[in-house]
Amino acid sequence: MDRNLRWGVTGVMLGMITAPLDGMMLGPALPAIVRDLGGLEYFSWVATGYLICMAASTPIWGKLGDLYGRKPVYLAAIVVFLLGSGLSGAAQDMIQLVGFRMVQGLGAGGLMTGALALIGELVPPRHSGRLMGLFGVMMPIAFIAGPLLGGLFADVGWRWVFFVNLPIGAVAVLLIGAAVRLERRRVRARLDYLGALLLTVVLVALSLVASWGGTRYAWGSPVILALVLIGLAAAGVLLVVERRAAEPIVPLHLFADRNFTLAQVIRFLGGVGMVVAATFLPQYMQLVHGASPIASGLLILPAMLGMVAVLVGTGRLISRTGRYRIYSILGGATVTAGMLALLLLRPGVSLALASGLTLIGGLGVGLLMQSTTIITINSAEPRDMGAASGSVTLWHTMGASLGVAALGALYTARLQDTLIDRLGAATGARIGTGELTPGALAELPAVAREAVRLAVANGVHAMALGAAALGVLAFTLAWLIREVPLRDRTPSAEPSSVAA
Repeated sequence: MDRNLRWGVTGVMLGMITAPLDGMMLGPALPAIVRDLGGLEYFSWVATGYLICMAASTPIWGKLGDLYGRKPVYLAAIVVFLLGSGLSGAAQDMIQLVGFRMVQGLGAGGLMTGALALIGELVPPRHSGRLMGLFGVMMPIAFIAGPLLGGLFADVGWRWVFFVNLPIGAVAVLLIGAAVRLERRRVRARLDYLGALLLTVVLVALSLVASWGGTRYAWGSPVILALVLIGLAAAGVLLVVERRAAEPIVPLHLFADRNFTLAQVIRFLGGVGMVVAATFLPQYMQLVHGASPIASGLLILPAMLGMVAVLVGTGRLISRTGRYRIYSILGGATVTAGMLALLLLRPGVSLALASGLTLIGGLGVGLLMQSTTIITINSAEPRDMGAASGSVTLWHTMGASLGVAALGALYTARLQDTLIDRLGAATGARIGTGELTPGALAELPAVAREAVRLAVANGVHAMALGAAALGVLAFTLAWLIREVPLRDRTPSAEPSSVAA
């Protein structure tokens, strides 16, 4: 890799890391934000609005890159994200913050998509494994550094959670603008506005179901059922529209390739696996072992380091050998083993063992992420690279979002059943439906504290069994992948291209 390309890739990686880092910094800072801005009834939308806009815009950014060029569209996504970051940091009330976070989410939808598409354009699949490994490393770094920085900014000034994105993004824009050289293609075609609208309706409906189901509204409530029906109806119409569109926002022909379709489904399942480490295990560390929020993030460090090691290692191996199918198979098996290993988590288990057990699942998720990204890029024609990158990012995001809802329902149901069994219907229901935090737990009688610890462990077991079943599904599907030779050339420019 020449020096110019190295600087360009550095800029692409800096642009990509801003979104996950921002998301992980926000959690520890939210109490300080609510304290200063008020609007407690709206604070959940600080995250929900952002995620909905990110999910809805992801495939649109990918298609825009296909039509108007990867580099200018990726730079535009960074600029929109930075605009939203600056406005969020300057927000004067919670409603303003929610609106500005939605602007931020619109830009965030193009960051991972644009980064993957740019690498797919700059480096052929046979040699992109190492770079994809470095990209994967950025996610665990964000998971580790984000909570630490968020806790720091909560003390020195929560607005820096958003302002810190500005210098990082500015450096990314400068490096990409100066060092990335691509042939810019301009396809003479109208953007599929109707397809984009219908896809947005589908994703918004699914995101709201995942966010509200079982928390704000019961799963069988009219609101949730209406959202499900709206999403299904929009999805049906979308399929009809995309078959007829000249430049579909979701090129359905991509899914005619078996490897591409399998990669998206397996990536969805991998997104669910990442949720276990990022969401449920920190709760176990806090409520069962009394760890602080920051310490609980550090205690899942083995999962993050395992993910990093696998992403880097398999990236090198794929680049050297051109073989990738085996890593999807191993990923499914390892995720399953990692989830089943969590059945060892009980109130009496040492904190060191609990932390170490997270390593197995992290290894499995890393194997799935690396292999599915390579398969996706190799399965798509150069002209559809943006749409393909948007697809794999979207399926991962939706896997994480819906995984929180589905596994969260298993976790909560088992937790509440255990509390009712141990403490009686009235007391158990009251504690189970209340806010379970280390502070609230300390105020309970000793018998109730022990019941909560056991209930949390049982909830993790139920969640782990559900995730293990999905791991078995990923393992089974991985055997259907065909070892298609990886392309050894970068995409050639179209005759009508002009230099960027």
